Amino acid sequence: MHQQEGDASTGGLTGWPHSSFRKRKLEIRFTGSGSEYFRIWIVNLLLTIVTASLYWPFAKARRIRYFYANTLVDGHALAFHGDPWKMFRGHVLLLVLSGVYSAAGHFSPVAALVAFVLMALIWPALWRAGMQFRLGNTSWRGMRFGFSGSLKGAYVPMLPLWLLSGSLVTLGVVIGQLAGDRPEDAERVMQQFSYLPFLMGGVVLLMVVVMPWVLAAIKRYQHNGYRIASQQGELRLGSGSVYWLCLKALGLGLLTMLVTGIIVGVTAGVTAVFGRSVLATAITGVVSVGLGYLVFFVVIGPFFTARLQNMVWNGTSSDELRFDSQLRLAPLAWLTLKNWLLMLITIGLYRPFAVVHITRLRLEAVSLTVDGDPEAWVASETAANQDATGEFAGDFFGIDMGL
Repeated sequence: MHQQEGDASTGGLTGWPHSSFRKRKLEIRFTGSGSEYFRIWIVNLLLTIVTASLYWPFAKARRIRYFYANTLVDGHALAFHGDPWKMFRGHVLLLVLSGVYSAAGHFSPVAALVAFVLMALIWPALWRAGMQFRLGNTSWRGMRFGFSGSLKGAYVPMLPLWLLSGSLVTLGVVIGQLAGDRPEDAERVMQQFSYLPFLMGGVVLLMVVVMPWVLAAIKRYQHNGYRIASQQGELRLGSGSVYWLCLKALGLGLLTMLVTGIIVGVTAGVTAVFGRSVLATAITGVVSVGLGYLVFFVVIGPFFTARLQNMVWNGTSSDELRFDSQLRLAPLAWLTLKNWLLMLITIGLYRPFAVVHITRLRLEAVSLTVDGDPEAWVASETAANQDATGEFAGDFFGIDMGL
């Protein structure tokens, strides 16, 4: 573990080399180990299960502190100051919200639609609160981070998803109400409104088309709100770049499917020529499809992750800070394949080691360049946002809340 230097409460900066303020490159190193994190992970897992998830906020605080304490920027670790009891309050609130949403779905489709609308209305505010809490309780060398994104800005990226997913839910409720409980009524409705499946398919397709824009808008909102002392983040990322990345990922996916199809076809042809058994043919086909599936996620996922990380962080800067990310596809793809195979062999127990290895690779691919004197930064810091409600909204909905 590495101890934080400086006074985190005052924003004072200690030990900075005053002799070299111009264009100084700061490397990022991650010193965590799989064996250390495994001990934290297994205890967190067991206590979370025993307490029916009530220990989860404390487990998360331990995890964040471990990863922060082992993330060194220019030789100095990050620190997390969040109070797990405040995170517990947010966790309980999300448990209540998820329980209400689930109960509404069992009560009636209309109640489920109302619950969906309410969840959609409060979710961006929780998301923003989560980023304020996480960053407001993060420091480096005594300087606090922060998040200054507006409440209005949190709603803008979500608006297309609201409208489209709300349309899908509404169509589902309407079809359910018209169909009733009897099979003959459902068949009558589908014959009478034969265009509904095509309409729903069109909405789904539109959601796929709009997702790159949503992703770009989310990243801009996040990075434009990041702050350390007086340094305010700015992300130059056009939606067209994200669309082009998604198209390339789609092309790689189609190529993988094509190669897999060719392999399966050739295997089936060879088997038919040499008269092998039906069982052997089936096994060969399953193995071929399985390998294609594995290649799909080992290649496409790392490709998208590496390109997006480089695109986002290379476009992020402030007045005196600039980021540079050089995450390469080959090491990430190989590490992903190794992690998946070892997690499969160990029935998931290798996961803490996998997380540590991926974290090290992704963090150490990033560096910072400081242009100027960090002690001259005007640390116009406000009190850290102590509302941890939104911190667990990120976990609940699978949104990236971290740095």
